[in-house]
Amino acid sequence: MSWVFDLREQFGVSCTWVLLRMMSMTWHNLEFVRTGLDLVSCGCSSNSSFDRFPVRNYAKGVHRSVRRGHGARKLSCCRRDIGRCRVLPTKTPETLVHGSPIGISQGPAPVLDKKEEFRSPISVTNLFQVVADDLLTLNKNLQSIVGAENPVLMSAAEQIFGAGGKRMRPALVFLVSRATAEIVGLKELTKEHRRLAEIIEMIHTASLIHDDVLDESDMRRGKETVHQLYGTRVAVLAGDFMFAQSSWYLANLENLEVIKLISQVIKDFASGEIKQASSLFDCDVELEEYLIKSYYKTASLIAASTKGAAIFSSVDSSVSEQMYQYGKNLGLSFQVVDDILDFTQSAEQLGKPAGSDLAKGNLTAPVIFALEEEPKLKELIESEFCETGSLDEAIGIVKSCGGIERARDLAKEKADLAIQSLQCLPQSAFRLALEGMVRYNLERID
Repeated sequence: MSWVFDLREQFGVSCTWVLLRMMSMTWHNLEFVRTGLDLVSCGCSSNSSFDRFPVRNYAKGVHRSVRRGHGARKLSCCRRDIGRCRVLPTKTPETLVHGSPIGISQGPAPVLDKKEEFRSPISVTNLFQVVADDLLTLNKNLQSIVGAENPVLMSAAEQIFGAGGKRMRPALVFLVSRATAEIVGLKELTKEHRRLAEIIEMIHTASLIHDDVLDESDMRRGKETVHQLYGTRVAVLAGDFMFAQSSWYLANLENLEVIKLISQVIKDFASGEIKQASSLFDCDVELEEYLIKSYYKTASLIAASTKGAAIFSSVDSSVSEQMYQYGKNLGLSFQVVDDILDFTQSAEQLGKPAGSDLAKGNLTAPVIFALEEEPKLKELIESEFCETGSLDEAIGIVKSCGGIERARDLAKEKADLAIQSLQCLPQSAFRLALEGMVRYNLERID
């Protein structure tokens, strides 16, 4: 088994997320806005078939756009004149052109303007209130689903499950499940919907256990980490065990499309770590490569979660593909925002030293943009910050030469694309919460 630990030490499985901050918007406000909306459907009218992740052309388009100084489109919530959702069959597959879905025929897509609605800061807890019962059931099931074959491994898994967390990924599964179930007239979620949410959280938890080993973290969500309590060997095996257990439950769903979709995520985790490890301190890394790596490490699981939920609702394939696009772009936007916060928040807010990704040689969007403007930054990075004060100087350059602002534009552009993908859903509290997740993410950098 030594090769397993060698692989974990080199690449690992990483999917770390910034702790979501709490804000103050009551569920009553959310319900008031929901009931004030006309329950109309959108104008998604094509049976599109998309590439799994057409980031290469799209990323180049974004990169060229940012280079020319074009900002992201203003995010404004425009629900007026939205037609009813018409899902029409077609034999011609369609793809994305620079990230824009083809086949939406009802004019400009509804996008975000935080000035129009949700004037109060958004709370994730309140956004998830519409699926609170689903999440409560999930929390009860998680500790039993890991099995009892090995008490030590089960105890290790329960340690991180018991630490709580926002359960963002399973919450997205439930939100998309219920939003798409309304399209086909399902009154209640299926057992497959619920099992998918549990599998997704197990996969995410496995990645966190491995993350803590790689980062040598002593605390996770206010509790001691698995490797701190049980040692590195047990932690690695616990993560592997949870990956294997989730795969077993996945196979028992007996849906080949979903099995392929989720299995790919586990492969993507490793691919993302390999890409990152092979490009440390490489100042020639391009935005396209960064987006691909970010997809592998973060967005892949979210995209698979939202698409899988739609598949189990038995909606038209064009709707499930739009849910995939929503999850993909939401995940990418989250990752870009996390990378911005690594420069703009304090060590106390982050729970780790500011600029820690840069210190390790992981060049993120703010750095990639700053490298285009300031040659001095390349010298500092390639020296691997060997001189005292060189890291602080590099962080200052990223902040002063527009890297943060251009990364913010990229995050907003991804958020815009995520909102566009929700057009094919009928208006409901669930769609409103999905929109709110995009808005919440952007509020973290306002």
